[in-house]
Amino acid sequence: MRPPAPRTPADPGADPVLVLGAGPVGQTAALLLARRGVPVQLLDGRPERDAVGSKAICQQRDVLDVWDWLGAGGLVEEGVTWDTARTFYRENELFSVHLADPGASPLPPFVNISQSRTEEVLDERLAAAGVRTRWNHRVTGIAQDARGVTVECDTPGGPVLLRGSHALSCLGAHGGVVRDALGLSFDGTTFEDRFLICDIRADLPGWERERRFYFDPAWNPGRQVLIHPCPDSVYRIDWQVPADFDLEAEESDGRLDARIRQIVGDTPYEIVWHSVYRFHTRVVERMREGRVLLLGDNAHLVAPFGARGLNSGVQDAENAAWKLAYVLAGWAGEDLLESYHAERHAAARENAEVTGATMRFLVPHGDEEHSTRVGVLERALTDDSARALVDSGRLAEPFWYTESSLTTPCPERPFGGRPPRGATPSPCPGVILPDAPVTVPGAAERIRPLLREGLTLLLGAAPAGLDPASFLDGARSAAQEATRAPVTALYLDGIDTTGALAAALEPEPGQVWLVRPDAHVAAVVHGADHGAVRTAVRTCLGLAAAEAPASPAATARPERSAPTA
Repeated sequence: MRPPAPRTPADPGADPVLVLGAGPVGQTAALLLARRGVPVQLLDGRPERDAVGSKAICQQRDVLDVWDWLGAGGLVEEGVTWDTARTFYRENELFSVHLADPGASPLPPFVNISQSRTEEVLDERLAAAGVRTRWNHRVTGIAQDARGVTVECDTPGGPVLLRGSHALSCLGAHGGVVRDALGLSFDGTTFEDRFLICDIRADLPGWERERRFYFDPAWNPGRQVLIHPCPDSVYRIDWQVPADFDLEAEESDGRLDARIRQIVGDTPYEIVWHSVYRFHTRVVERMREGRVLLLGDNAHLVAPFGARGLNSGVQDAENAAWKLAYVLAGWAGEDLLESYHAERHAAARENAEVTGATMRFLVPHGDEEHSTRVGVLERALTDDSARALVDSGRLAEPFWYTESSLTTPCPERPFGGRPPRGATPSPCPGVILPDAPVTVPGAAERIRPLLREGLTLLLGAAPAGLDPASFLDGARSAAQEATRAPVTALYLDGIDTTGALAAALEPEPGQVWLVRPDAHVAAVVHGADHGAVRTAVRTCLGLAAAEAPASPAATARPERSAPTA
């Protein structure tokens, strides 16, 4: 699908937003800004793209959704789709999780594809969008004032200074130069055990659509093994290994081959890439400091079990990009940027908590924790209730902004808390709207891309005694009185031809669902109460509730038309 034209007005003479780091998080952030009409410059300290190893391979549905909106939907067809996660204790399968689809999305729950290929595809999209990557620009310092930021870079021709309106720091785990310049701590823990990662090419029938996790297998006693399928008959195998593991010694004396043979048997194989890692859990003190926002591994590090690293980083990028675009367009104030820190720092802490609990189960400290783990695994062989305590990594999921200052709670739609693994929360304010097929002439064929064009009002049936056209026009007008940002109002029964979206939302007559440009539900209000609609819109843009509504005649307002029935 070709992305539509940018909808956010940009001053052609304005300083660009500087995106520091051209990994997939920085690439995504730059594309999202460009897609919204914001001038952007992408910098990277390397001389060129270095496609080394598979690295982050597991991309979650809602991240694929973002990339699809940016024109990189081919990653779905090119990658390996999987929908089942199996967990074993020794030779016994304890349980499997089949990933739910609450909205009949055409996108798969997860796609496995190498990070290097993802970066290659995103580079193609950057070139198509006219965004140039400045290679050989190693960031050495950053400063800011009331009007913008200045980034100092070391280049082959000597130091250069670049000026921008804001900076998005996507420099990864080793981007301490920005954290240090801003005086931000990056506290956390480092896990003593190490992990050996091998990408091997082999023919393993029946494993192509499954993630497999083994506790204490005979071929890695006392530790774990994780196996993921990848394109071109490649499988990612992660072994937990001791702190003193020596990869070079294992290769030279044949032990590495023996490790692999214990999994693949006599099947021929080829090692595509291998490496050894030690994992960390760290969260930066703040993810926004003035005009500088920190994203991805530059702001948070977690163990990879559950695939919460790159997936969370892309969600950082989407959160930052739409808010920054709206602030630069004059559609919101600085409070909207502060909400980036509040929302994504809460997401980072949640990911640290989830992955930290996983690592404590995988690498128990002391006899008591170890005995507890063994006891849980033994009981889980026969006791269903114990299986819920087995932690092989809760899979990545969008964070729920239910506590955000941008979210208007709905007493009739309360958040039910973190759902069981493999499940999703019921739609309510703060939760991402389920994707589903829709029919809107001249627009996308599913709901998510349509939502990213601005603020969206999704209406249930008109309340009794009120003309449907008047109900829709009234709700839309109330929203437009509160903002100059694009607003669309749609009747669900006019676009939801399969019924999947209505089945997921179960809208009541007279209800209006306000959805943000990142597809998260901002509010569920009664559409006939125009004051509630206006307040919900101002709230979701970080504007004070008592602020006077923008005058409709003051400025030309971007508006989208869509069918009402």
